[in-house]
Amino acid sequence: MIAILTGDIVNSGLYPVREWMPHLKKVLGLAGVQPGVWDIYRGDEFQVKTPVDKALELALLLKSTLMSVRDLDVRIAIGLGEETFTGQKISESNGSAYRNSGRLFSELKSGRQSLAFRSEYEGKDGIMNLMLRMALSFMDEWTPVSAETVAWTLLYPKASQQEMGDHFEIRQSAVSQRQKRARTDLVLELLEFYRTFYKE
Repeated sequence: MIAILTGDIVNSGLYPVREWMPHLKKVLGLAGVQPGVWDIYRGDEFQVKTPVDKALELALLLKSTLMSVRDLDVRIAIGLGEETFTGQKISESNGSAYRNSGRLFSELKSGRQSLAFRSEYEGKDGIMNLMLRMALSFMDEWTPVSAETVAWTLLYPKASQQEMGDHFEIRQSAVSQRQKRARTDLVLELLEFYRTFYKE
């Protein structure tokens, strides 16, 4: 089983491409090489393949990284399933993971939720999507500073608050306040829950 993330940048037209494209490419590049593992098409839409246990972390890293630019966000459909054909480009590959992600993405574009799951396990999807809706109630409200704090925490999970403070040139106490405002603890708990939830 693999995970396919299909998404786009919300409000990308507010900025020149050079303002957000490097952020997007940097995060997608963590998953592997373009265009076999990820690609960007139609200007601001993207698709990326990742192991199931990394899917939500990658989605939240994309969200927090893009939200560090004011008024930007991402919409992402995570499809879990099989890959029955592997093309030279991710857009040429096929399987239930791709179908789940693509169809869900079409539904997200007409709805209000910006992040959701679809797999062959409908019961699990219902629970996971409910948890995501609750988490999005605060994640969608991240300020650029909060989003930046979450992105750094996800990129450097073993780093101390002091190391984060050194990076952002702020006091350790200020890091603690930033993490509280961003609800970083809940983000990490959600990721931990997810990693065990969809285990085969």
